[in-house]
Amino acid sequence: MLSITSFYAGLTALLFVVLSIKVIKQRGRAKVYMGNGQPDKHEPLERSIRVQGNCAEYAPLGLILLALVELQSTPGFVVHILGALLFLGRIAHAIGMGSTPQIAQLRVGGMLMTFLMMSLCGLGLIAHAVL
Repeated sequence: MLSITSFYAGLTALLFVVLSIKVIKQRGRAKVYMGNGQPDKHEPLERSIRVQGNCAEYAPLGLILLALVELQSTPGFVVHILGALLFLGRIAHAIGMGSTPQIAQLRVGGMLMTFLMMSLCGLGLIAHAVL
């Protein structure tokens, strides 16, 4: 049973819902119901769309990697560390990129946490497969 991955998948799903609601609210404010309108005119909408899109681009692969790591009987505390890196990285990135002006340290820190998690999972899974 993937109980640890399920926990982080649940948290990440809630984060994605929050980001999606922000996009919906921005669409209503800008009266743009398809696409992003004119980005220079609707910058907050464009920003919300990209924050949500970035989560949608990275979270699924991170959760798949986390599930594979957990299936390899990796100690629970390690899986939690990896899951926390992914989830906290996605939150930091969303806050950093979604703020006006952007908070570069949070955006970069969030990406670094996400990349670290994915790299550690990738290397661990490769090592497990070959050894």
